[in-house]
Amino acid sequence: MKLLVIILNKTDVLEYLLEGLSAAGIGGATIIESSGMAMTLSKLDSSFLSASIRGLFSGEEDNRTILSVIKNNQLDLARKIVYNTVGDLSQPNTGIMFTVPLDFVEGTIKKPKSEVKDKDSVNEKNSS
Repeated sequence: MKLLVIILNKTDVLEYLLEGLSAAGIGGATIIESSGMAMTLSKLDSSFLSASIRGLFSGEEDNRTILSVIKNNQLDLARKIVYNTVGDLSQPNTGIMFTVPLDFVEGTIKKPKSEVKDKDSVNEKNSS
């Protein structure tokens, strides 16, 4: 399992991206409103940003961070969907995508009833 993280600067394609991921069987995701460091510094009127750089930011555009737990074999498909929807991520103001390996995940995959029964019987034996 992996945590797929997409920081989407092109928020106008968010709906299409989520629909594409969902249609491909990647159904669960959390979307967080976020902003980059340069944008935040420009809003704070920070002295670290020169006036010429500050002018590049409208102050209105934030981005979205999408978090999704995916199976290892879903990564290539997810990447294709992102590239087809968002475009080349090496271009400015598109986004960033990366994964983090997960060694423990609970609450995303429904366990077969037989596994739940086995767990319950182990708990009953341990409490006796």
